[in-house]
Amino acid sequence: MTRHTQKKRAAFSAFSILYLILIALAALTWLIPDVKAASIGTIVMASYKGFADAIDVCFFVLVLSGFLNVVAKTGALDAGIAHLVARFKGRELTLIPILMLIFSIGGTTFGMAEETIAFYSLITATMVAAGFDSLTGMATVLLGSGVGVIGSTVNPFAPGIAVDSINKSCRDLGISADVNTGTVIILGTVIWLTSLIVACRFVMAYAARVKRNPAQTLLSAEERQAMQQTFGTTPAETGAAFTGRMRATMLIVAAAFTVMVIGIVPWTKFNITFFERWSAFLTDTPLGTWWFGELGMWFLMMSIVVGRINQLTESETVAAFIEGAQGVIGVIFVIAVARGASVLMGQTGLDTYILEHAADALRGMPAGIFAPLIYLLYGALTFVIPSSSGLATVSMPIIGPLTYKLRYNPAVMVMIFTAASGLLNLFTPTSGVVMGGLAISRVEYRTWLTFIGKALGILLIINITILTVAMLIL
Repeated sequence: MTRHTQKKRAAFSAFSILYLILIALAALTWLIPDVKAASIGTIVMASYKGFADAIDVCFFVLVLSGFLNVVAKTGALDAGIAHLVARFKGRELTLIPILMLIFSIGGTTFGMAEETIAFYSLITATMVAAGFDSLTGMATVLLGSGVGVIGSTVNPFAPGIAVDSINKSCRDLGISADVNTGTVIILGTVIWLTSLIVACRFVMAYAARVKRNPAQTLLSAEERQAMQQTFGTTPAETGAAFTGRMRATMLIVAAAFTVMVIGIVPWTKFNITFFERWSAFLTDTPLGTWWFGELGMWFLMMSIVVGRINQLTESETVAAFIEGAQGVIGVIFVIAVARGASVLMGQTGLDTYILEHAADALRGMPAGIFAPLIYLLYGALTFVIPSSSGLATVSMPIIGPLTYKLRYNPAVMVMIFTAASGLLNLFTPTSGVVMGGLAISRVEYRTWLTFIGKALGILLIINITILTVAMLIL
């Protein structure tokens, strides 16, 4: 344990890792004559501009954490988790595939990513209470939603934007283009389900080992201590009762998260206009068009409702809310610095430079080589541009026409982009979701890499195999 502790002290924090990445990217711009060299000021201001760019996410994280702490102060959250765990007594392991399936559905349909930040605290607390560890909670959320994004089917923010960008850019160049969305959906479904099976088996195997023997955890002594301090006390240990008022509180919590999901699903993209007619009264925008500003205000209102139901005074509710928000200040800064890396790349033109030169290098490649190489290219580009919608917007006007000129199926190209981007977003340190989720779950980045490495390798091989075969036969 002493040796492990010493190693841990020598490890870099998330902040250090992110700032080293910033400096490395800046140094790269100094070596490339065709991009704008990053100045010292660019490096210094990258975090601030990253914060400004991610202000909506940061606001949401602050408010959500305040809301959850108000719920926690009532005792309903711990009691509800203990009640759930008791219902699954002896079957705790089945919680993992159920939750991962739910998150993956969100991933494949509407690209659930930043939205998962709302669930890390709850799911991690549940997994710890069930006898697993915080790493299991982290994996359940991130891998669950992540494999759904890898196999996106009707996700408007990844394949949706990619298809639209290819069609538009090809028309602008005089190329007749009409990407077959049916092929995209079929390929996405195959990749989604195969990736989900791999991820579930992987997380369940690890969780089972930890359940049998807690010493099998990959968490360091410091991480275990942080886990115990943050998630380690439940009513199952204290014997607290799950009262009627607590049940009502948890129903409100469930309703709040249900409205959140309904609010962010782009219903009009699926030709569903039901919410357009009546739901704008609360935020001036109808459900289906909400984003983090609307979500933040929704959970602020729910904090007040929870406080009143549990007869908390105004000062008690406010104090609990502020206490919860204070607890995620570190998470906020991690998200800001992570976003700063993307901002720096965009300011210097490094992202476009990498894309254009890589596309030129891929011209004339046979399909069996082109598919895996373009997959790896998109993996590298995702490190530069973690946003799938942003990457699609930047890359598809270049890659789309190239695909047509090489007489390859553009629908397969869309899924190559989607799968590669989704895979990298499971671990890239430039993703605010990854770094923010780790901070909330109290898991170090190095531990996450150790945990997920084997799963990434398996998913990489499966995805490239499926997509290469599709490129050869379609």
